[in-house]
Amino acid sequence: METQNARPISVKGPDGQKMTLADLPSPNISRWVTRRKAEVVAAVTGGLLTREAACERYNLTAEEYEAWERLYARHGAKGLRTTRLQQYRR
Repeated sequence: METQNARPISVKGPDGQKMTLADLPSPNISRWVTRRKAEVVAAVTGGLLTREAACERYNLTAEEYEAWERLYARHGAKGLRTTRLQQYRR
């Protein structure tokens, strides 16, 4: 992990590859698939973005992001699938 001014330049993404700010989903994304959610959570967890910056950049509520973070921590990327919400939120 390379750093610049106490913020990393890159972090390990959900697929194990190096990820930078340029690799994150576009701020005007309209369709959230599992991979994109996992990339945002990995960026925040790795320190590439703050939670507040991610919520502002992607127009997310704090509760929505926290749900992603919690599901990702418990179930990995599969927990972020919208088709499995009922199964993973128990």
